[in-house]
Amino acid sequence: MSAETMTLFSPRLAARFDALVEKYPVRRSALIPMLLYAQDEVGYLSDAVIAEVAERIGITELDVRNVASYYSMLRFKPAGKFNIQVCTNISCMLRGAYEVYERFQQELGIGHKGVTPDGLFSLEEVECIGACCWGPAIQVNYDFVDEIKPELVPGIVDGYRGRAHEATEASDA
Repeated sequence: MSAETMTLFSPRLAARFDALVEKYPVRRSALIPMLLYAQDEVGYLSDAVIAEVAERIGITELDVRNVASYYSMLRFKPAGKFNIQVCTNISCMLRGAYEVYERFQQELGIGHKGVTPDGLFSLEEVECIGACCWGPAIQVNYDFVDEIKPELVPGIVDGYRGRAHEATEASDA
């Protein structure tokens, strides 16, 4: 992209993208990091995000979508401020992951890929988050919580609600 081209990303992220595509010998290698950083800033991979990333790398939007659709951590719809992923792969499942997932559904009143009405939480069942020895495990944004029991779910939800409340109070001050 040329310097005078408009971007939907912050100047800091746009500069990071410029550095990424120069870092790799093949520009396409920057695709996954760019998508993750874009999702962190925008919240999901909108059509505009996909178009700009494709242009920055020099590939088609279809190429970007094909890669992005493969990864469960990349989203095409907005998620809640706190995206809760419950691993239900075999190791976690054998140690009670479905009971944990059902408890989150009850606590939040949403199902798979649902978002609470206040936009604070989203919930999804995922294949594996790489914590097989400590299951059942969840990931909330980039925080891992392992050895979860259904009775711990209300406290986890309340903890993140409190964090959102504290952030709101700090921004109002």
